Amino acid sequence: MALTWRAVALAAAGLLPVLLVPVPGAVLLWALLVVVLCGVDAGLAASPRLVAVSRVLPGSVRLTEQTRSVLTVTNTSTRRLRALVRDAWQPSAGAQANRHAVDLPPGESRRVVTALVPTRRGDRHADLVTIRSFGPLGLAARQVSIPVPAVLRVLPEFASRRHLPSRLARLREMDGRAAVQVRGQGTEFDSLREYVIGDDVRSIDWRATARRSEVVVRTWRPERDRRVLLVVDTSRTSAARIGDAPRLDASIEAALLLGALAGRAGDRVELVAFDRRVRARVAGAQGPRLMPALADALAPIEPALVETDWPGVVREVRARLSQRSLVVLLSALEPATVQSGLLGVIGRLAGDHTVVLASVRDPESDALRTGRGSASEVFDAAAAERAQLERSAVGVRLRQRGAEVVDALPDDLAPRLADAYLALKAAGRL
Repeated sequence: MALTWRAVALAAAGLLPVLLVPVPGAVLLWALLVVVLCGVDAGLAASPRLVAVSRVLPGSVRLTEQTRSVLTVTNTSTRRLRALVRDAWQPSAGAQANRHAVDLPPGESRRVVTALVPTRRGDRHADLVTIRSFGPLGLAARQVSIPVPAVLRVLPEFASRRHLPSRLARLREMDGRAAVQVRGQGTEFDSLREYVIGDDVRSIDWRATARRSEVVVRTWRPERDRRVLLVVDTSRTSAARIGDAPRLDASIEAALLLGALAGRAGDRVELVAFDRRVRARVAGAQGPRLMPALADALAPIEPALVETDWPGVVREVRARLSQRSLVVLLSALEPATVQSGLLGVIGRLAGDHTVVLASVRDPESDALRTGRGSASEVFDAAAAERAQLERSAVGVRLRQRGAEVVDALPDDLAPRLADAYLALKAAGRL
């Protein structure tokens, strides 16, 4: 039984006459009266155990977008239900105004809506639904909490999709649907046209030139149906906070933008989230099914506090790919971890495929490098500069072993990786 403010006010109201007319046992009698009234009121309340509750919830929602949890409350008892219904959720589900007052005659139903604005991606679980049924006097209530299980999948925000239109425009230019044509080793022949100043002399078609009275060059279009494998590192380095979010979130944004771009380019995109085992995998999804599959697979993954098994990554890549493809490693460019793991296997991987390592850089480190206001700031700046030099040195060693390196701030990583993909495609390296 739960007491309300009315029961407290009734108990307090009896203090005045007791103090004015002191009668032995008056306090006890008044307290007993209040208890009896509260017991009778609670007994007249509709049983909350005879309330049926069902929930309707969308399957998924993007991070920071609003959705609704709809509860249908049905009074199956023979008494009028005057109740307060609380729809409880995990804090990160962002439930707003989740307490609802209902007044239901017997046999009737009512819907109550709780707005949800999630603050974290992943699976957000509903907690218990608590029903507090009040008596007709409003002095006391009967309460019960019942499970109404539900899971809301919060997809990544995909804020980097704002960069997609400009990259698609460049892709259309490369694809020959605009006036620009490109040439590169391994690209597909498109057509012949007259030579203009600035064209690569290697693109001159000498046989066609001999048949005409002018110099003719070949134009090329990027190859389609290439394979792109996105490898998202979910080891302990992905748990490091970069700003207000873990490094893994920036990697997810970059993977989504590149997946959308490569899918529009006609390439076959696959994804593997890996640390010491496979955490998520997407394969065989094309066209309009690709992006929902990528978002759904990436939504629940969380960093694992283990080291990355880089030989295992190589085995996974070789198991997935049988021909030369683009392998994008979304990991950390940390000197210690790269030297102890990735550096030993990157040569083998780059020998079979085109490899790009994409890593997010901490903006706080860049800010520390500019500090000169005090002795401590100078020391911090020196340490940050040393760390950046070590990152650059590791990047050079990776490039020497055949890998491309994209090292950018969180907001720049996704567009920079998309630009690297377009540059590789324009150069005919895919």
